[in-house]
Amino acid sequence: MEDARAYQELRVGFTAAVSHELRTPLARLLVILETAALPGTDRDELLSQAREEVEQMAELVNDVLFLSELESGREVVALGTTEVRPVLEEVRARLADSAERAEISIRVEAEPQIELPLRRRMLQTIAENLAQNAIRYAGPGATVTLGADAGVLRVSDDGRGVEEEELPRLFERFYRSDRARASRGTGLGLAIVKHVVVSAGGQVQASGGPGRGLHIECRFPAP
Repeated sequence: MEDARAYQELRVGFTAAVSHELRTPLARLLVILETAALPGTDRDELLSQAREEVEQMAELVNDVLFLSELESGREVVALGTTEVRPVLEEVRARLADSAERAEISIRVEAEPQIELPLRRRMLQTIAENLAQNAIRYAGPGATVTLGADAGVLRVSDDGRGVEEEELPRLFERFYRSDRARASRGTGLGLAIVKHVVVSAGGQVQASGGPGRGLHIECRFPAP
């Protein structure tokens, strides 16, 4: 009974948080549309801004649905093994444009044949979310490294880093540091990473500090 009550409170809190996160881009979208109705406005620019707001809302909805799938057990996380390097190379190629716009370099450091006990989609989800987080927050001129060893996936950057007291909270849903609040991210990427890693029997840890970059390591049990 107590567990059911705690779950219900968590669910209500999560729903409220999602509603809050959707309200901000919706409010901005309304302002954009109202501005577009005024004479002499640059409607092409406003249309571009409106598209960004809609894309942010779509990203949030997709993240919430994916997290819901994980929690309901419909997604089998650890099913077989996946070779890591090809997935990391795909992630680097997919994010090349956004990295270039952010003035970020991405490199891959993983020996061939290294495998991790995850479905390919789950491994891709972890690597892509971690890389996107680094691209958003590391700062211009930083290098992001996607790496793997036996039983370990790591994503590190040499950017501006975060305050050390914030490290334990990075994987909370919708948590954003003061510096990250202006970001277009959903605040769910690292929460999804943690959920996938833990569901596969692993552990995830963040380290670093101001001026020392951010280093996130995901450790998995031996197959």
